[in-house]
Amino acid sequence: MNRVICLLIIIALFSCKEQQVLQKKKPNILFITIDDLRPELGCYGSDIAISPNLDKLASEGLLFNKAYCQQAICGPSRASLLTGIRPETSGVFHNYIKFREANPDVVTLPQMFKENGYETVYTGKIFHHGDLDDELSWSRKPAVDSMTVKGVKEPGGFALQENIEATERQRKLMIEKYGDVAKFGLASGPAYEGADVPDNGYIDGYNTELAIETMKEMAANGDKPFFLGLGFNKPHLNWTAPKKYWDLYDRDKINITAQDTMPYHGAQMGLHPSFELRVRDGIPKVGSIDLELAKTLKHAYLACVSYVDAQIGRMIEALDEAGLRENTIIVVWSDHGWHLGDMGIWGKATNYEIATRVPMMILTPNMPKETRGKKTDALVELVDIYPTLCDIAGLQIPKTVEGYSFKELIKDPNKTWKTAAFSQFPTPALREWGAYPLRPAMRETYFGPLIEEVEGRIIEQQKEKWNRDMFENTLMGYAMRTEQYRFIVWKDRAHLEKEPIFIELYDHRKDPLETVNIADKNPDLVTKLMIQFVKGWKGNLPKSKHEITN
Repeated sequence: MNRVICLLIIIALFSCKEQQVLQKKKPNILFITIDDLRPELGCYGSDIAISPNLDKLASEGLLFNKAYCQQAICGPSRASLLTGIRPETSGVFHNYIKFREANPDVVTLPQMFKENGYETVYTGKIFHHGDLDDELSWSRKPAVDSMTVKGVKEPGGFALQENIEATERQRKLMIEKYGDVAKFGLASGPAYEGADVPDNGYIDGYNTELAIETMKEMAANGDKPFFLGLGFNKPHLNWTAPKKYWDLYDRDKINITAQDTMPYHGAQMGLHPSFELRVRDGIPKVGSIDLELAKTLKHAYLACVSYVDAQIGRMIEALDEAGLRENTIIVVWSDHGWHLGDMGIWGKATNYEIATRVPMMILTPNMPKETRGKKTDALVELVDIYPTLCDIAGLQIPKTVEGYSFKELIKDPNKTWKTAAFSQFPTPALREWGAYPLRPAMRETYFGPLIEEVEGRIIEQQKEKWNRDMFENTLMGYAMRTEQYRFIVWKDRAHLEKEPIFIELYDHRKDPLETVNIADKNPDLVTKLMIQFVKGWKGNLPKSKHEITN
């Protein structure tokens, strides 16, 4: 009897050990998101950006050259990626809609991993503000106590006291002058700062240290694989980065885009008056941005890009030192692009290439050697990240997910893929920052003249089609990006059955900067693309049959 008991104990111990080994074989996920980063990186061909760490990661993994967000604004883009649901389905069109209120039963990406035995945690900005601490998504808090022990405190927005005080004065002045509407961003402090502080003197450096400490804690416990989200706030405004990253650049070599006007015959409602930048102290409230200020602003943006790049390098180095790199999937993405004066505006929030195309790369433990360091021109979308990570980790993809796993591209980057990627944005010209519909009181602020100016241009172009309620509240621009074309269809969401209000068409083989709308001169092509557009995202998947070849 004793021998039987001993044998059962041995079998049980081996079984337990086997389960632990199987658990450890599940890949960790290092999920890195960067706010407002367009493909301004060395690995994407930038002739000025200094980004050695992301360039190195791209040389070890797979870089996606044609990745697109589903809406070029923080909240909707992140909600779409993290729920796997497109804005048109979720109804999350602006930054003030909480994704849980709109879709209470949705299973988020980190929630899916949490429910499948992962420790899930984040530092920085993963979901948009207001959704960050979704309790169903995260299994633990980051290691803030470890930072406290080290004497490292979370920094504020600015490091220089004069900027902190100036921001408070400006905010108080705006509220006194304009009332509650001023609380929606009218006083956001200076657009940039480059204090001589260590990396943790600004929030992204602090959050990187916090992520490293949190990873160490999880590795020490060792009983679960982890999903660690590290979200960078830069290069989102305000552009604040330590001085040493500003010093990497020679101001005299910083060039400003020569494409400083809107597309010829483009939609007047398709571009905004740079609201997000103009709320910053020291930025002209009307008129153009002069050359010297434009160079300073681009310098500030580039400094933030290099600052974030350095933090990513620190995170990956810590992953290596912990011995976790070989069993960790690393995915890096940005929520949308950014106009740096391109088309005459500053900001995201458009349906054009510069705002919807994003940097994205992935490195997986079992990636073929032939794929490492490669680029793929396959059309992919941010909403595809959810099913891809599930696919690689062996998790069942929820039926609600509207993305398509690109796991096969990791094996064969040249594989025939989607025939289109889709984005959308509600009337950029007549929306506040965050894509929120214009509050009546906003017309009474210093934005009044800007709103009247863009509204006047829209009325002149659209003539009898003009309807203020529709243009401000229900007009939606739907963008389809094929291998060759960008096709933007402007429709009234309240009457989708009706004909489009306006159509834009740009040929990327002849006009990669989208300078001329050729829709009117190519009616047959418009008809052909409209057939493809109506098929929607499902009709443009790799397994679908297509009538249009680009």
